[in-house]
Amino acid sequence: MCEMNMTDADRNNISRYKMREQAFILCFEMLFSDTDIDELADNAGDARDEFLSDYAVECAKGVREHQEEIDALISGNLRSGWKITRISKVSLALLRLAVYEMLYREDVPVAVSVNEAVELSKKYTVKEDAAFVNGLLGSVAKSL
Repeated sequence: MCEMNMTDADRNNISRYKMREQAFILCFEMLFSDTDIDELADNAGDARDEFLSDYAVECAKGVREHQEEIDALISGNLRSGWKITRISKVSLALLRLAVYEMLYREDVPVAVSVNEAVELSKKYTVKEDAAFVNGLLGSVAKSL
């Protein structure tokens, strides 16, 4: 059980993969709520007995702040006739997070953003979605 007085260092002493997974979950929750990111993070801590890393919260805030630009980039790399509304919510949250990292996180190599989004997709979606996420992010990476 997590202690409520956990320090920032303790909360952030987890793997980057876990931080990214936390960010993805926040991005997914944002699809269903306009609630403030900090409140979503607090609710996650209460509901899942888990403290979210600063990285997760920063990325979720960045995705929300730059969502229009991120969605335009995703939409621009979809196959002809496809719309962003056709993408599953889980894949959309993963794509938004990865594109945010690719555009705004200089500390994360593009290949790492793509690879980890694909790995999270394998964990949370069906096999076909993982291939879709990989292909779309590869296309985005080439366009940058």
